[in-house]
Amino acid sequence: MRIALLSAGDGWHVRDLQRAAAALGHDAAAVDFRRTTAGVGTTDPAGSLAGFDGVIVRTMPPGSLEQVVFRMDLLHRIQAAGVRVLNPPRAVEICVDKYLATALLEAAGLRVPPTIVCQHADAALDAFTALGGDVVVKPLFGSEGRGMVRVSDPEMAWRTFRTLERTQAVLYVQQFIRHPGWDLRVFVLGGRVLTSMRRRSRGDWRTNVAQGGAGELVRIGAEEEGLALRAAVALGASAAGVDLLPGPDGEWYVLEVNAVPGWRALSPVTGVDVATALVRFLTEEYRLD
Repeated sequence: MRIALLSAGDGWHVRDLQRAAAALGHDAAAVDFRRTTAGVGTTDPAGSLAGFDGVIVRTMPPGSLEQVVFRMDLLHRIQAAGVRVLNPPRAVEICVDKYLATALLEAAGLRVPPTIVCQHADAALDAFTALGGDVVVKPLFGSEGRGMVRVSDPEMAWRTFRTLERTQAVLYVQQFIRHPGWDLRVFVLGGRVLTSMRRRSRGDWRTNVAQGGAGELVRIGAEEEGLALRAAVALGASAAGVDLLPGPDGEWYVLEVNAVPGWRALSPVTGVDVATALVRFLTEEYRLD
């Protein structure tokens, strides 16, 4: 099978997928998502993705609304033409949008942190008070803990909200959940838990490994496994990095479902070859709806 790795360059994950694909007898080529093309009424409607049997989405690069919409349209179109796309386009659309993803997780009966989303600083300040005066402000689109700010001072909250308002950002304000300094990253693939790790913070409230957190192997229980699987199903993600946070009373919160999950820290910690599992799933188990 010929596989396109939609990326924004030749990064570590792309190289790892190419290694895994070659070992399994497949050809995987990096394709810059920012340079993809498509056609209508031409002999090559798939454009730069013509000739590929499968696609693994490794990024959704920042861009204008038009660029992002076009990229998603392209994924939908090639999937409709019979190309295997991992993750499915609808799952990518949902998971990159924190508001929509959180709303759908709650609708599926999963516990999520209380969240208020607004567009004006005044409304955000009201949200800050309503959520207990200790909140995490997140970019609506973002991953790996980048751009998140914890705010617990009213004056700092006002300055933060005013600054974001001027950039025409959507203000995603989430109650800070007091936790023991760690969370779980559960990697779901094809309706099963592939592996998981505990992520411990290092002098910071964020546990993301990309922000300095440390990963360690953990065997999760039936409750955590069930939550991770339900979260992936709720958002339609075949491959998902599900983040679970233990609350102060032992309850579990679903923080996020990542449809473009990384494994650079996960594989060494758990000993699981995630890249090989992904390629094998795409080429041997993937089913088009």
